[in-house]
Amino acid sequence: MEAVKLVEGKVDWKGRAAEKYQHGGLRTSLLILAAFTFENMATLALAVNLITYFNGVMHFSIADAANIVTNYAGTSYILSVLVAFLADTYTGRSKAVMVSIIFEILGFVLLTVQAHLPKLRPPTCNILDPATSQLCVKVDGGNSALMYASIYLIAAGAAGLKASLPTHGADQFDENDPKEATQMSSFFNWLLLAICIGGGVSITFIVYIQDNKGWDWGFGISTVAIVLAMIVFSAGLPLYRYHVISGTAAITEIIQVYVASVRNRRLKLPEDSDDLYEIDRDKEAGVHIEFLPHRDNLRFLDKAAIQTSPDFEDSKSANPWKLCRVTQVENAKIILGMIPIFCCTIIMSTCLAQLQTFSVQQGITMDTTISSNFHIPPASLPIIPIAFMIIIIPLYDQIAVPFIRKYTGHPTGITHLQRIGVGLVLSAISMGTAALIEVKRKNVARSHNMLNAIPVLQPLPISVFWLSFQYFIFGIADMFTYVGLLEFFYSEAPKGIKSISTCFLWSSMALGYFFSTVLVQIVNEATKVNTKSGGWLDGNNINVNHVNLFYWLLTILSLINFFCYLFFATRYQYRHQTTVANKEMKEVVKD
Repeated sequence: MEAVKLVEGKVDWKGRAAEKYQHGGLRTSLLILAAFTFENMATLALAVNLITYFNGVMHFSIADAANIVTNYAGTSYILSVLVAFLADTYTGRSKAVMVSIIFEILGFVLLTVQAHLPKLRPPTCNILDPATSQLCVKVDGGNSALMYASIYLIAAGAAGLKASLPTHGADQFDENDPKEATQMSSFFNWLLLAICIGGGVSITFIVYIQDNKGWDWGFGISTVAIVLAMIVFSAGLPLYRYHVISGTAAITEIIQVYVASVRNRRLKLPEDSDDLYEIDRDKEAGVHIEFLPHRDNLRFLDKAAIQTSPDFEDSKSANPWKLCRVTQVENAKIILGMIPIFCCTIIMSTCLAQLQTFSVQQGITMDTTISSNFHIPPASLPIIPIAFMIIIIPLYDQIAVPFIRKYTGHPTGITHLQRIGVGLVLSAISMGTAALIEVKRKNVARSHNMLNAIPVLQPLPISVFWLSFQYFIFGIADMFTYVGLLEFFYSEAPKGIKSISTCFLWSSMALGYFFSTVLVQIVNEATKVNTKSGGWLDGNNINVNHVNLFYWLLTILSLINFFCYLFFATRYQYRHQTTVANKEMKEVVKD
């Protein structure tokens, strides 16, 4: 007979208790990382190059094309919250992944078909030529509906994968096992590495295919990549550890605290916090229950735990919308405390949107020559920071973090909030750099009398690699904030809503992209009186636009945002968690 260790709170694909050495662990997390790599290989080319497709093939103006891209990306990120809720409470994360992949495959198939068949696209013309752009007709009618259906199917699929894959990967590790807990901490760094590897292939190989071999070929390769993601993920279905679906209780308990605190707002808080309601630890020791100590912040929420009756049994049977546990209250405080941090990351996502839209349009006008036979696609410029991150992430995780840990005593080297703050500063520097480079680019166009030059026929005599400075700085910023935010939201959130909490990252990016759309419209409306066109960013000729001023505006907003972040981050209190369980690990006798 062999003693088998079971993982607390995790099951296998048949609903049985997960065995420690048969399910989950590092090997299954590698399958999830591989699936995420293929997914990013399929989609990142869209983020950086769709504006070229919408402008050059579908004949939208630059501003309209930029807004379509940011709306698409924002929708993808915001939908991740809905999918995360469904995955945590109804479907489970693995089912959410599979359904999402099917949506994404369908979207790419439709996009490929439309790019391949001329009758599904508007007639070909040169929209970059001011003399002929008025003759160009943008996509409309049923073809327009097909275009929007395809990109939003992809957005929905990508949302599901963003919501479910990272948390499903973290589920493969046992937080009660010190070795696996360390591996889980590294998992988020490797997740960023997977994104970089897949993204690196996407913005070089796939973007090159789109620009030189045809959009149908590029979209077709993305379709193959997402199919490979489904195959790789499916291979691990019998081996994964699955988080037990929690139902609606976890998110409901948080809402109950807010409702109860309002309903009890007239009650007086006791002088001793021990008088607040909490279940008896000894009586509940047989089940797995989370206990959090009381903290003296956001005291108005403590009113949700005021007992109107000293009788414990009466309190236990009280209306949960009027009386909540101290642990419930502390979880609600954590969620409320994370909201300002979440809001302070939105501007950074707005800055990222510009690198995927206007910076690509800048690159189209510049000299992309590497050799006599090869020109780098402008949309491939982010390969510079991505290549850097592919090198630096393993060094950071395996060398820098252990070294810094010796001096700080923090498991991740520096705290999550410090890491996020570094990224916010670098994003502001990136936008300032982008403004300076745009001034230089326009000066070259003006000095050579090329303000009205057609980029595809007569590029400016300035290398596209000047744009690499802004991409490089923002790439480092992304390395700090991406993992910092994901770990912060995952580690701080209550156990029952970790998928939803990690989607705070995607929600922040969604709101940043949507804000970019609104900001472009506001800037155009506010500046059209002082410009010859419809505003700083209006029209199809970026050489006569004022993108440099728009970048300076984002720099100022980013700096203001950083000081707001400092105010909230220095006041944030990290959670302290203790758990009562019958046994951390159970042993059974297996015949």
